[in-house]
Amino acid sequence: MNPQPVNVGIIGAGANTRLRHVPGFREIDGVRLLGVVNRSDESTRRAAEEFGIPRTYSDWRALVDDSEIDAVLIGTWPNMHCEVTCAALDAGRHVLTEARMARTAAEAHQMLAASRARPDLVAQIVPAPFGLEHHEAICELLADGFAGNLRELIVIGADGGYHDATQPLHWRQDVRISGLNTLGLGIIHETAMRWSPPPSRVFAQTAIRERQRPAGEGDALCDVTVPDSVQIVTQFGTQSPDAQQAVDSGHGLYHLSGIALFGPGYQIHLYGSAGTIKVLFGDEEQVWIGQAGAPELSRLELPPERRGRWRVEAEFIGAIRGTEKVRFTDFETGVQYMEFTEAVARSARSGLAVSLPLEDA
Repeated sequence: MNPQPVNVGIIGAGANTRLRHVPGFREIDGVRLLGVVNRSDESTRRAAEEFGIPRTYSDWRALVDDSEIDAVLIGTWPNMHCEVTCAALDAGRHVLTEARMARTAAEAHQMLAASRARPDLVAQIVPAPFGLEHHEAICELLADGFAGNLRELIVIGADGGYHDATQPLHWRQDVRISGLNTLGLGIIHETAMRWSPPPSRVFAQTAIRERQRPAGEGDALCDVTVPDSVQIVTQFGTQSPDAQQAVDSGHGLYHLSGIALFGPGYQIHLYGSAGTIKVLFGDEEQVWIGQAGAPELSRLELPPERRGRWRVEAEFIGAIRGTEKVRFTDFETGVQYMEFTEAVARSARSGLAVSLPLEDA
């Protein structure tokens, strides 16, 4: 039996679209890249020629309104995700939107509401790629009680990506485009959420060390509006009735920085009552484990058949065809990490702890 045909339209053929999504869709039988629209007519034409896409549009709304488009891939910057997602769902198109989900928790909730209004359609967010290789194995360890009760969560995302202030402003440093997400906070927190309880309280401080950078044209400088350093303390677990003490609770410590020259990169540590799991991300994903009584941590070695892999496009099409459900990442999960990143911003701004879930998102 031939698979159900699915025509995909691309709005924003950026780097991740070129690197991952186009090859991923092309590997799936019955999927056709039917249309594309970029920020300019010229870049739209180039993308269409590069990937052999037959239809081009002068405006993203025209692509969404094309009745032969079944599903829309949104590869734009976050400032467009909410508007395009809601319009596409309203027009009856399945949606796969690039992360981060949106600029604010309010936009994320608007997207979630639009998806719930069309339960017949698939709404998926491109997931954090961290941890996919070892996800199932880590979940098995936690389910088997390897770590025991989780006491401390350490989340690190610190490198020197923005250390050189002579480099032009990146879109991730512009709050109008990027929103309230700071550095790689959303992507690393999304990964941590897969293995730890959700935080119930957040206390954060942030800083912008280099307040101006070149705008990218001539010698003009522009303001940096997204922090390049953030430290966060979280609490997870059950609260006692008087909210003064946490029962069976743990704490998290986050360090995100774009100005940490030769910094440690991205890592997640799970410290429990019975054991420790450390996950290191980079060119090679590594997991180190150990329990009480062991002389040192040992590396978790997985045979190839037990390793997970990137299959976002296959999962999206499978969900459209009804052969599987979205695991990485649905809109409900996206709203959770968007509320977390907004809570961090609110706490840093007010100097006070912020409770989750947000009551006014």
